[in-house]
Amino acid sequence: MLRNVIYISLSIILFFAGTLIYGIILNINELTLEESMKKKGIEKIDDPYLIVDRKNYFVELYSGDIQIKKYRAAFGKNRSSIKTSPHDFVTPVGEFKICDKTDSTKYYKKLILNYPTIKDAAEGLKKNLITQAEFYKIKTAQDYGECPPFDTQLGGNISIHGLGKFNIVLKNLPFVFNWTNGSIAISNEGMDELFSVMQIGNDVKIIN
Repeated sequence: MLRNVIYISLSIILFFAGTLIYGIILNINELTLEESMKKKGIEKIDDPYLIVDRKNYFVELYSGDIQIKKYRAAFGKNRSSIKTSPHDFVTPVGEFKICDKTDSTKYYKKLILNYPTIKDAAEGLKKNLITQAEFYKIKTAQDYGECPPFDTQLGGNISIHGLGKFNIVLKNLPFVFNWTNGSIAISNEGMDELFSVMQIGNDVKIIN
């Protein structure tokens, strides 16, 4: 009995070790942002924006019409495209802007998106998901170019962030699984690159 337990435990350890090694091999040839720019013949990234592709699990960095680099990403556990609650684990689809950025977070660094937008708020008010007071709080934040409140019934604090202390494991998995509360997670190394390029006010489009 003990021998069987040892065999099973060793098999599980070897499986996960092999999975990580395979993931490392897949990632070892990934180009840095600087190398990707050089390959595209670009010296400077002007007017950067991001397209977040939920279907293919990527965040794509663009400069004008040129795609500079793709980053593998994980999303909310709920595959719905419409976020209606702080607790539904949905990554909302739509057009957003970066309203703040911080490197003081357990997920390494993050670019905070202005969800819910005034469009989300109008839909939420129409469907009685939020109150008139919550609608005006969201509208006021947008009018002043600030991040919307995170405590309305539509949820909030949606961001693109790193993997934190789990970076070495999650970034080297050869597959993607969705685990966030609705935010978009990429590797810490990827966040370093995006954090250096993306500024408050830059556009982020999340698509299915």
